[in-house]
Amino acid sequence: MKNKKIIAFLSAAILVTTMFAGCGTKATTDGAKATPTATDTSKKKVIGFAQVGAESGWRTAETASIKTIPTLDPTFELKFSDGQQKQENQIKAIRSFIAQKVDIIALDPVVENGWDTVLKEAKDAKIPVIIVDRGVKVSDQSLYAGFLGSDMEAEGKKVAKILVDKFGKAAKLNIAEIQGTVGSSAMVGRQKGFKEGIADCPNYKIVKSQTGDFTRAKGKEVMEAFMKSDGNNINVLFSHNDDMAIGAIQAIEEAGKKPGKDIYVVAVDGIKEYFQFMVDGKANATVECNPLLGPQLLDTAKLILAGKPIDRWVKSKEGVFTAAQATAELPNRKY
Repeated sequence: MKNKKIIAFLSAAILVTTMFAGCGTKATTDGAKATPTATDTSKKKVIGFAQVGAESGWRTAETASIKTIPTLDPTFELKFSDGQQKQENQIKAIRSFIAQKVDIIALDPVVENGWDTVLKEAKDAKIPVIIVDRGVKVSDQSLYAGFLGSDMEAEGKKVAKILVDKFGKAAKLNIAEIQGTVGSSAMVGRQKGFKEGIADCPNYKIVKSQTGDFTRAKGKEVMEAFMKSDGNNINVLFSHNDDMAIGAIQAIEEAGKKPGKDIYVVAVDGIKEYFQFMVDGKANATVECNPLLGPQLLDTAKLILAGKPIDRWVKSKEGVFTAAQATAELPNRKY
């Protein structure tokens, strides 16, 4: 009887040991398939990108470039939000990214002001924010990690230099200006830089200035009004982006004038379609604003997540093109 009890006890002990050994083996096997924990280096890093909208060919190219990030580095995931050119939509998107605990937030702001509160929320959540393309004005510079994009004032000055090089400082120019979205850093910077660039040209006059909100349709609408009121006086059009200029070119033609000849057309962006207009003689010059920011955004995000310093302003490389260069450059345009 005693021997039977001993045998039963030993059998039970062996069974329990086997069970624990089996659990250990199963945990090891399943571990490779389990959802990665916060300490698991295989977990993808997530970038939440709050885009302005899709108002232009330039913006479409920028979005496409940034959406390549997971392809460029499969260890990264991208969450994308289209703000439809409304600040309130972008603020909602940022708060959603915070709730989802993304690793980095990238914001392409529709306007400069009004970001302090939501950026403070991101900072409190310990989520770094990279400002992309358009700048912001905040009370505390530590609310964002850095800015990636163009020098908008420099772009405006480059437009002014194109006119000075073409016509000379003494020429009499009546300039129609189609502005970008009011309050955006692109609009503010390009206008400021342009005015500074023509400051010592006493006969350069901005006779008309109105926002076209960076869209082709509104650019056409604004230029139609300009042509009705001052069509015979305007001899230069400065558009804050190529899309508005393309809309304006239509309005100039419909008013019986020849764009590129009767009215010298200069814009900012450098989209492929505008180059075709230069080849066709309907536009004269453009200042490049590079939208292909995906690779630079990825590199900047990697540095931040690795705890390494970044430049406060990561500038993109850009050029200036006239109609004389358009035919040779057109095949090289990627957007």
